[in-house]
Amino acid sequence: MKLNADQSKRVVLYSEQLPWVASPVPGIERRLLARDGAEQAKATSIVRYEAGAVFTPHAHPQGEEVVVLEGMFEDEHGSYPTGTYIKNPPGSVHTPKSTDGCVLFVKLRHLDDDDLERVVVRPANQQWHPGMVKGLKVAALDQFGTSHTALVRWAPGTYFSKHQHYGGEEILVLEGTFQDEYGSYPTGTWIRSPHLSAHQPYSESGCLILVKVGHLMDS
Repeated sequence: MKLNADQSKRVVLYSEQLPWVASPVPGIERRLLARDGAEQAKATSIVRYEAGAVFTPHAHPQGEEVVVLEGMFEDEHGSYPTGTYIKNPPGSVHTPKSTDGCVLFVKLRHLDDDDLERVVVRPANQQWHPGMVKGLKVAALDQFGTSHTALVRWAPGTYFSKHQHYGGEEILVLEGTFQDEYGSYPTGTWIRSPHLSAHQPYSESGCLILVKVGHLMDS
């Protein structure tokens, strides 16, 4: 299956309007954002666990990144509340579940083979710092090579200068409305902008976004 697999193309999806698609495991559904492959695929998805759902034990040959959007996510290594960022490196193994149900943002099979550090950043451990312009606050989550992942909070009325994305940019709007000269993006919007794309972002009402940059070098 190929869905938004060409990383040289800009994609904007309003995830909350997409249908839930059943996974091979009962009680776990997905909203597909991008996919290249069959069940074992390079993929970006919104994933929903019903209360009591348990995924079968599995390995991540090319790693996994997870952001907990709602509820409590769990595996044999710990429990992860809403707002937690998790990076499971290539070769890692786990058995994920959710006792009470949860919703996740998940990226599969896209990490560098040498990116071998497991990272867990819970909300209580996020360190917020001033951004490059007044009204921005940034909490770094992970960095490897040219790839950087962070949370960015925009105060109402914050404007950023026009800039280019070397290695591309991927955004998930977590709260509020994010904007640029191409449109307005409410909560739940997923935006993928390719290598060397440019825009001038702002937020009139304020927002919180998950941002990953520098990881879309291949087309």
